[in-house]
Amino acid sequence: MLRQPYTSNRENLSGVVVNYIKDSILAGIYKEGDHILESDVALKLGISRAPVREGIRELEKEGIVTTIPRRGTYVTKFTEEDIKEVFDIRLLLENNINKILIYEDKLKEDDFRHLEKLVKEMEDIADMQIDDTEKSILINQKDMDFHRFIWQKSGSQRRVKLLEGIFFQLRIAMLYDMNETGDYKISATDHYAIIESLRSKDIDQCKKALREHIISYKEGKF
Repeated sequence: MLRQPYTSNRENLSGVVVNYIKDSILAGIYKEGDHILESDVALKLGISRAPVREGIRELEKEGIVTTIPRRGTYVTKFTEEDIKEVFDIRLLLENNINKILIYEDKLKEDDFRHLEKLVKEMEDIADMQIDDTEKSILINQKDMDFHRFIWQKSGSQRRVKLLEGIFFQLRIAMLYDMNETGDYKISATDHYAIIESLRSKDIDQCKKALREHIISYKEGKF
């Protein structure tokens, strides 16, 4: 599921490296704790090591990789506490966004239909006869499309910026949650409760639906 093709434009090379490594982590090519060799990435992408170094520095800032002096760069290990912290931040910000959507009546029927369409696409993916890794990545992408649409509709630029800042960590956390404790179909259909609570403007139900969408919370793991 890696993005293809990769551009050779010099200005974009470090971004190419960032996307390649992120995609490789999501696809399970790089697993937590794996050593990322600059030379391997440069060879794979057919570029010099300088933009690889720049890309790795960017990933370090995002907390996705960790560089240990004289030892090299490794995929960051996310502990259960790390995953919980990412979800706690998400719940805090997204619950505030949902309040804005409800109090300011920001979602119209066309928006709800669009959200329902995304959920149906997730359900269709859950029913596909494909590799579980590919299935979880595809559902994860649609899941993030669903929530990003909601974030953007709020018009809350600062909250959206904070959520976008942990976007990849959110994707990792959601994949962990789905793969370790969940069911693809349930993960998809849980979104209907979020839609209905937003449509009925029920804030308490909205909070409950969002929390229970995170399977680890629903099952009492956190």
